[in-house]
Amino acid sequence: MKIWKKIRIKSKDRQIDVVAHSLTNYLFKYGPISDIVTKYKIAVDDVKILNEYTVNRIAGLFLLYIAKDSKRINDILNKYNQKEIEPVTPEVEGYIEK
Repeated sequence: MKIWKKIRIKSKDRQIDVVAHSLTNYLFKYGPISDIVTKYKIAVDDVKILNEYTVNRIAGLFLLYIAKDSKRINDILNKYNQKEIEPVTPEVEGYIEK
């Protein structure tokens, strides 16, 4: 059994938390998640828990990437690879067609 340990962001990695917060807002602030929160009247505290969870997971992935820890990244990919998800359609805000 694999045991996962939480890691802490060092002062030199402090930009990771800014990126993780920004990406969480990018993913959740506008769009389906925002609509779901309004539609089902999800409590502010529950949304905060979801955002904190997401920020921590994104920061963890960035730290693994920076550390070039491909073994743990592959473990995560193998564990959470779900075939039920529709094919990926990349979406980037701010794309300008030339």
